[in-house]
Amino acid sequence: MWDDFDDDEADWDEDDEFDARKEHQNIYKHPLMKKSKDIFALTRALVGSLDEARKELYGNIMLEDTTTMISRFSGAEGASDYVLKMEKAVVMKVHAKSLYSMTYQLGMEGTHAEEHLELLREAIEEYRLLFIEWIKGFDPNEKNDDGWGIFTD
Repeated sequence: MWDDFDDDEADWDEDDEFDARKEHQNIYKHPLMKKSKDIFALTRALVGSLDEARKELYGNIMLEDTTTMISRFSGAEGASDYVLKMEKAVVMKVHAKSLYSMTYQLGMEGTHAEEHLELLREAIEEYRLLFIEWIKGFDPNEKNDDGWGIFTD
C-alpha cells in the first residue's frame, strides 16, 4: 500500500525547508508592503475625519481598498506561480486606482484640505512606481494553467 513512499532521507535538502519566519520577514520588510501600510495609515486618518454620512458612504470602501492591497501583496509575494501573482497584482492595481479616485471625489465634496488628499495621492503614486518594479521580478516561466486561460500565453 505504501510502496510509493521513499524512506531514503538522502534526497532531503535542507534548503527546501519552508521557513515561515523568514517568509514573513521578507513580506513585511518589502518596500511595497511598507508603502501599503503608509497608505493604510493615511487612509484611516482621512476616513476618521469624515462626517458620519461620508464615513458610511466612502470610508468602508476606502479601507477595504487599502486592506485588499495589503492582503493581496502578501499572497502574491508568498507564491511562486506567475498566474497567481499576476491575478493578485491586478486586484492590487484596481484597488489602488479606486482609492486614488476617491481622493478626487472627496476633494470635489470639499471634505478635506487639498493638502491631506494630496498626501494620499503622492503615497499611491509612490506605491505605483514600487509596484511596477515589483512585477518586473515575476518569472513568467514559472506558471501553472488554472483552467481559466488568463496570463497563460
